[in-house]
Amino acid sequence: MDHAPMLYRRTFLSLGPIAIAGLAGCATRPRDASPGLAETPAPSAMTDEQALEASLQAMALVGTPYRYGGNTPQGGFDCSGLIVYVYRRVAGIAPPRTVRAISEWGQPIAASHLRSGDLVIFGGGGVATHAGIHIGQSRFVHAPSTGGTVRLNSVHERYWAARLIGYRRPLNA
Repeated sequence: MDHAPMLYRRTFLSLGPIAIAGLAGCATRPRDASPGLAETPAPSAMTDEQALEASLQAMALVGTPYRYGGNTPQGGFDCSGLIVYVYRRVAGIAPPRTVRAISEWGQPIAASHLRSGDLVIFGGGGVATHAGIHIGQSRFVHAPSTGGTVRLNSVHERYWAARLIGYRRPLNA
């Protein structure tokens, strides 16, 4: 029997009402990293419920060790391995396994349409080098570096804000 969904819900409920409200939507939206996007996103391959569950599962993995090439909670995660693991588990969706491919996968999303479960892409010079899962209130879960663990950060932190390229959402096939 898989007890993981109960663990995610228990983690979710332990966050408190303020944090839970932030997962469903946020009053403060991140800046649009990709101006000129379509006003209304195309239908997503993930329902709103699946997208919320993706953010809950990502949060439950905070503290998991980083491992280059890692793609399981037992073996550790790198940033794309974390995304692939969560999306497959929640919605049966298989994102590409590299950040560069993830940065071109699905559809770009304006910050004004960002929802929990969408992807946050970072890099420099237009080249994607890192990605995470948005969980609401401008925060994202990611596997940042060797020697670290899966953690939660804000896109408004100086380091991340300077590297924000944009946001992505899976499209219907």
